[in-house]
This record gives sequence, C-alpha cells and structure tokens, in this order.
Amino acid sequence: MSSAWGNNIKISVFGESHGNGIGIVIDGLPSGEKIDMDKLLIQMARRAPGKDKTATPRKESDTPEILSGMLNGFTTGVALTAVIRNTNTRSQDYGNLLTKPRPSHADYTGFVRYKGFNDQRGGGHFSGRLTAPIVFAGALCRQILERKGIKISAHINSIGNIKDDGFNPLEIDSELMDRLSLSAFSLINQSVEVSMRNIIEECRLNQDSIGGTIECAVTGMPVGVGSPMFDGVENVISSIIFGVPAVKGIEFGAGFDISKMKGSEANDPYTYKDNRVVTTKNNNGGILGGITSGMPIIFRVAIKPTASISQEQDTVDLSTKSDTKLSIVGRHDPCIVPRAVPVIESAVAIAIMELMMGANLI
Repeated sequence: MSSAWGNNIKISVFGESHGNGIGIVIDGLPSGEKIDMDKLLIQMARRAPGKDKTATPRKESDTPEILSGMLNGFTTGVALTAVIRNTNTRSQDYGNLLTKPRPSHADYTGFVRYKGFNDQRGGGHFSGRLTAPIVFAGALCRQILERKGIKISAHINSIGNIKDDGFNPLEIDSELMDRLSLSAFSLINQSVEVSMRNIIEECRLNQDSIGGTIECAVTGMPVGVGSPMFDGVENVISSIIFGVPAVKGIEFGAGFDISKMKGSEANDPYTYKDNRVVTTKNNNGGILGGITSGMPIIFRVAIKPTASISQEQDTVDLSTKSDTKLSIVGRHDPCIVPRAVPVIESAVAIAIMELMMGANLI
C-alpha cells in the first residue's frame, strides 16, 4: 500500500478508521515557520463529523496530538508527526462486510488486493476518516503559503442538480475567499443552501445518498511554477486530489467544455494590467503547458455519492460464492460533499507547497 506522497515535501498517512488512531508524518517542512494552532483547528472542525444531518452522526474531536517537529509554536525542521485518536468507533456495525462487500466501496478490491487481511472496520484505510490527517497537513501548509501571498478556498459547486454560482475566473475577491475558508457549508450564493440541504435530507430519509462537485481556486501564484511534462501543475494537483476518497474526476478552467469551443473562443488573450501580463479570459484555469500563468488556478472535482447506504442492495457472499442481499447498518454521510470542501482545499495546499518548494520559492 502506498500511503506516501511528494518529493519536496513528503507526507505519509497512517492508521485505520477504527484503529487506535490515525495520523501523518510531514517531512521537508522549512524550520522557523510559525503555526497558529487555533486557525489550524478551525480547518479540522470544518471536516469533523457529527455536526449536522448532512453528515455522519459519528462524533470525533479530531484534535491532533503533535509528537515531533514543532516547538513553541514554530516548526523545527525535522519530520512533523501528528496523531488523531479514534474515540467513537462501533466496529460491530461492519461485521457482515467481511464476506459481503458493499457495492461501489473498496471492500471487495481491498479484500483481493490484500488477500483478506485488510481492516474493513469503518472502511479501514479506505475510509474518509483518513482525510483528517490531510486536513491537518494542508491547514499547516496554508499558513506558510498565505505569508507568500497565496490564498486557497473552495465551495460546494453543486449537489445533485442544484448549483452554486462559480468563481470569477479573472479576479476572486479576497474577502469571499476568507469567508468560504471558514464556512462549514461553503457557498458563494448562500441562498441555495436550503435547496441543497433539502435534497440531502430527502436522500437521508430514503436511506440513500447523493454526490456533487467542488470548485477550488488558488490566487497569488507567481508566473512560471511547474515542470512539464510529468510534473506540471495539473499533474501534481491531480495526483494528490485523487488520493481523497470519493473523488472520481477533476477538470481545470473550462474543463471538458473547452472541447466544444473554437480556438477563437477558447484562447485566453493577453493584455497588460498594472504593468503585469494578464489574460482577459481564463479558460485554461491559470495553467499553460503545466506552468502557472499568474491567473487564478481554478479546478472542479467530482465527488461520488457515499457508497454506504441503508437500502437493500445486491452483492455477493465471498464465503459461499453466491449472490446475496446486503443491508448496511452504521453511521454514514448522506452527502460527503460539504465535509470534503476543506479536504480539497488542504490537499491542494500540500500540492502548491510541493510546487513552490520545487521552484525554490519557499
């Protein structure tokens, strides 16, 4: 199993959903960086479960215990290690999944890949619970990046067929980014929240789930960051984003819609503004040839519906090699999208840190 990522800044995630704890080792952080733990805990709380009916009722404090790499609020330069204890597990809810894999979950593929020795309680290492250490690392990286003038924020772009407004691709208001980065239900147009919550509640009552999309923006990036062909900005961001459970797709700028355009429509013309080169459109999402153009980096991520639903479903019994039915019990999110917003922000913060360090800008 590969739970490590990165070259300039290296992270290694460890633990299982129902084990004693989960955590992360972050190697390569510069020394002397001041970390505001109160700000970091705000990001942890945005992801934490048990807040409202859109999320699993499992309650975890998600308070990180820092074992090394920080002293008196500053990074020391050695590997920073943090552990988050699991305190509210109900492993008995997962007993029937040892032989009856959940449709669209990693129960079956993990069983085959690890010869039946994988921990299936709560999804084990495949659980969304493993995103808590990613949020810890990303929240830490964000503070370092913000001192370089780089801001990151995301919002719920859609849930089902209900859509939020999108980011202005040319210039994103700093106050809007700050608001989104503190919200537990991040929306640009807050008037759609009721409709989104209603469709999530409808799915919950019907023992079902629903997916959606998240749009993320990065501003303040200098021009010229990224190393094509295989270490371009899209490559690096995508590689860590796909480490987030439930992500099924990513598109940058105009995304797949750019394929419907003519060149005259898709191209982003240049102009000078305040003595710097900018573009008058941003269909390429701030990236050209894998290299930052100085425009906002904008991408969208597709999040699939939570696989664990209570409706009876068709599956197989691996012990008897026969078809059977499965009714899932336990505590699961009817929609993972709201809690995934800070995870996507944090994952891209780690990716941007990797890119900036590779360009010797941190």
